[in-house]
Formats: sequence, structure tokens, C-alpha cells
Amino acid sequence: MIVAYFLSYRILPRLMTTQKNNWTWGELILGSYFISVIARLTMVFVLEPIVRKPPFKQESITEILADLPTLFGAYFLHILSLSIFFIFIKLIKDQYIIQKRSLLLEKQKAETELKILKAQLNPHFLFNTLNNIYSLSVINSPITSKSIAVLSEILDCILYRCSSTYVPLSQEITLLENYISLEKLRYDERLSVIFNHEMDQNGSIAPLILLSLVENAFKHGAGEDVGIAPKIEIDLKLINNNFEFTIRNTISKTVFETETGKIGLNNIIQQLDKIYPENYTFNVTKTAEDFTAQLKINLASQYNLA
Repeated sequence: MIVAYFLSYRILPRLMTTQKNNWTWGELILGSYFISVIARLTMVFVLEPIVRKPPFKQESITEILADLPTLFGAYFLHILSLSIFFIFIKLIKDQYIIQKRSLLLEKQKAETELKILKAQLNPHFLFNTLNNIYSLSVINSPITSKSIAVLSEILDCILYRCSSTYVPLSQEITLLENYISLEKLRYDERLSVIFNHEMDQNGSIAPLILLSLVENAFKHGAGEDVGIAPKIEIDLKLINNNFEFTIRNTISKTVFETETGKIGLNNIIQQLDKIYPENYTFNVTKTAEDFTAQLKINLASQYNLA
């Protein structure tokens, strides 16, 4: 037991470091020698008088200290062989603790990064929406108060009901409908928004990702309208845990992809990578007339992890 603790807690941790281990090897040799001497002395002067009938000849302490072959071959190797099992269990336990701690740190890091990504999304949405309401207030529009009320409901959802990793899909649909109604207040009848949704169950999904896609469509579609009749089409389906979200918006020929747009899409992809790794596809298609984003997620994967 002494050898097992000596090797496991004193020698091996120091040998595993990248520092020079000359002193450690010296300590191992001296420690092994003294442990073997103690074991031999215990055998000769404690155990043998109990089990042997006198008279019998005993080795002197000097002979025991000088008999290195017997100390090493008969005692240290024997004690070491009995200690290997304990050392093996100790190494497995240490490796398990390290791996568990690493997984915990990785999970905490992912959760922190996800919160940062969400924090980047919310100000982006708020900035654009407040600009819209400001434009209405400048012209003293009668729909300004209605816009503020709808924004208040949206903020209530974002601040208090979107803190968890997953939220009910019905909640996200309501959030999108409120956002669309808020945006439609700014435009006349030229703007066409079609929102179709079909579900065979009320599943759960990561919050705010769909809102970011819709907000992006308004900002770079209807928001940059220079004469054409803007049109936004949204199709949402959830069938047998297979979620599909497609959003298509018309664009002007003079519209070009901005860095802000790239940041928004990169934000979405980073969140999807962390929440649905290898369980989603996200494709973007751009033509001269329209911009299409399609997101597909296997929601069954998140239920398996829960």
C-alpha cells in the first residue's frame, strides 16, 4: 500500500510533467530502497519470530542494508507487482475525471459562446426596428403607438421567453407574425408578405434563428426597395420531426450583399453549428430577382440529447 501511494501520488504525477525529472528518478530509487528495507526488516524482526521456532539465525541490520539483490528482486518487484493494479485503477480514475472536467468546460464554453451570439442578434434586430418606429414618429403617423405596442410584445418574448436552448415552435411562429405585422406598418399595399406554416405537432426549436432570417429578408428585400413591388414568401413545415423553413424575398438589381448581411448569416450558421451539429442543412441561393434561404433541421436529434 505504501508503494502504491508513493508511486501514484508522488512519483507518477511528477514524471508526467515536461520539466526535468532527475530529482524524481533519484527519489524513486531512494524511496524504493527504503521501502524494501522496511519490508525486509519487518519480515526478519517481526514476522519470523512469530512463525519460526527458536533458535534460528537472523540477518543483522547491516547485512539487510547491503543485500541489494534480495531487496530489489525479492521485495521491491514483488511489492510493485501487487501495487500495479491499484496504480492502474488510479490512472483510469484520473483520466475519467480529466475527461469529465474537459467535457464540462467545453459545454460551458459552448453555452457562453451561444449567449454571446444571441446577444449579437438582439441589438441588431432592435436597432433596425427602432429606426422604423423613429421614421413613423417623424411624420406623426397614427400607427406609431401600435408599432410600440407590438415591439413591446416582441421584446417580452425575446427577454423573458427565449433564454432556454429550445422554445416551442408555436411561440416562434407568434413572434414572427408579430414582427411581420410590425414591419408591414411601414409599407403600403405594394409590399406582399405570405407566411404559410404547417405542423403535425408543436415541436421545439432554438429561439431567434427564424426571426433573424425574417429580419434579414425585410432589411435586404423590402427595406432596400427602389421601385419594384417587394415580396416576401415564408414557408414553415414540421412533419415527423423534420423541420423545414424557406424564406424568399425579391431584391432590386442595384442591391448588393453588404458586410452586415454576411454577419447576420454567419451568426445564424454559428448558432446552428453549436445547437444542431451535423443535424441541419442551411442553403442560400441568390439570383438577379430574389434571395432564398432554406433551413432544414432534424429535430429528433435534440430529443435524443435531452
